[in-house]
Amino acid sequence: MRILVAGGAGYIGSYLIPVLLEHGYDVDVIDLMWFGNNLPEKVRVMKKDLFDCTESDLEIYDQIIFLAGLSNDPMAEFDPSMNFVYNGALPSYLAFTAKNAGVKRFIYASSCSVYGYTVDELYDEESPVTCGYPYGVSKLQGERGVLQLQDENFSVIALRKGTVSGYSPRMRLDLIVNTMFKFAMSQGQVTVNNASIWRPILDIRDAATAYLRAIQAHSSISGVFNVASDNYTVGQVGDMVKDRVQLLGGKKIGINIKNIEDFRNYKVTIDKARLQLGFQPQYTVSDIIQSLYERNDEFADYEEDNYYNIRVFQNVQHAIKINKLGE
Repeated sequence: MRILVAGGAGYIGSYLIPVLLEHGYDVDVIDLMWFGNNLPEKVRVMKKDLFDCTESDLEIYDQIIFLAGLSNDPMAEFDPSMNFVYNGALPSYLAFTAKNAGVKRFIYASSCSVYGYTVDELYDEESPVTCGYPYGVSKLQGERGVLQLQDENFSVIALRKGTVSGYSPRMRLDLIVNTMFKFAMSQGQVTVNNASIWRPILDIRDAATAYLRAIQAHSSISGVFNVASDNYTVGQVGDMVKDRVQLLGGKKIGINIKNIEDFRNYKVTIDKARLQLGFQPQYTVSDIIQSLYERNDEFADYEEDNYYNIRVFQNVQHAIKINKLGE
């Protein structure tokens, strides 16, 4: 099976694609390469705007995984217009073009951010989506656009992922567990902005498994699926990072609890993904911390710009403006 991973050179793609290769899939990547290239040499990588893809570009693929677009709230709030174009319009365009090209399945990287604020209940895929922030709104727009195209010959699966954390060859330190780990290691203290709010956390290894299950699902399956390793309060995550790093490193780690208001609070059930996709998470926050500790030497310069999506995005936007001024 030949698979195109759109936006595959980022954090998730750099971990996922070696897994796909191990399972015998033939993988290509189209990416703007903002974060460099940390992919295996055997992967064909094309530097290209996905809006420039045509039916003839896509007709060779059996399935497409869409990982492209702006990937978090800071990026979306820095450039809301680009956020809505690349998270809302681009997935719909690529799915439309793929369907016309004869691609059989389109897998869209959605987010549990679409749920916004919930009150002490588990949300399933039929629960209200109330997020009012640019990132969550745009992810929901992209999700609805691609799902509208599904039919008996074109399967569309949207994976609403929890906050992904863990080690990747293209590392990020702007994700909840990774960020707390960084501060525990570098400053000997974990900061918790709001201990009471809930987050579904997804180990990047479980995320790769979710994409595998989506690829391998029966052709009749389409729809939205929540995927997470488990739900935790931010206070729980802080305590787990504190205790685990303290145990592994043998040094006392402090914790600083603040009470900063946050209107993003949600926890989800993954029963549908278990039942229809066969998705079964294997990892906990403690496992994420263990993996980060074991690979720490590979990203020990914690202030490297490339580990923070907003810094990379700001640098890219600045370079574009400079180039335009020079024309």
